[in-house]
Amino acid sequence: MNKEKTIMNTRREILAGMGVAALGLIGLNAAWQRLNSKMPSTTANWDGRDTLSATPFPNVTLYTHEGEAVRFYDDLIRDKVVAINMMYAQCAGICPKATANLLQVQNMLGERVGRDVFMYSITLQPEQDSPKKLKQYTDQYGIKAGWKFLTGAPEDIELVRFQLGFFEREIDLDQVKENHTGMVRIGNDALKRWSMAPALSEPQQIMATINHLDPKVVHTFHEKHG
Repeated sequence: MNKEKTIMNTRREILAGMGVAALGLIGLNAAWQRLNSKMPSTTANWDGRDTLSATPFPNVTLYTHEGEAVRFYDDLIRDKVVAINMMYAQCAGICPKATANLLQVQNMLGERVGRDVFMYSITLQPEQDSPKKLKQYTDQYGIKAGWKFLTGAPEDIELVRFQLGFFEREIDLDQVKENHTGMVRIGNDALKRWSMAPALSEPQQIMATINHLDPKVVHTFHEKHG
């Protein structure tokens, strides 16, 4: 019963937009020690206005499903509007549904994907999900150009996961991969504004969160309706 309450409380805080502030470093020391002290000394925090005040995102090298080497911050995040979720190819639970749902979001974004908005899915199982495996996954689900699926060294994936806020307070819960697949982190690095949406919410709701953080959509609207 206590574990169920912990899960419910954690999800409720995330959905309420509390982000990572309440999580802090307490209870995560052991997890960060597993990353060989590579984790930044302070974690991301929220000021109540969906503005992320954090140390820079890790600039580790990841690999796309097309075999391209990219730097996480410099190539994928810096000055961009992004939508990021965690998944893994062998996930039989929420991952296929989340991928299908986000594909609807990609279709709704149209030409904005890869130009104004960048979509990324990061594997939680990098030891199994090679670029080749992820390419097979994207082919299976009909993923279109502009949405990158990413893998890398396990310790680098963990570092990225923690810094993005995909973790649980309790280490036992944190080790359950499925606990990190239900949300989409949406942000505008240039404005340092970040939010989050459930991966299985209506695609229109995810779109509304993206549009809220993308000032270019205002200009696009005026161009079409001016």
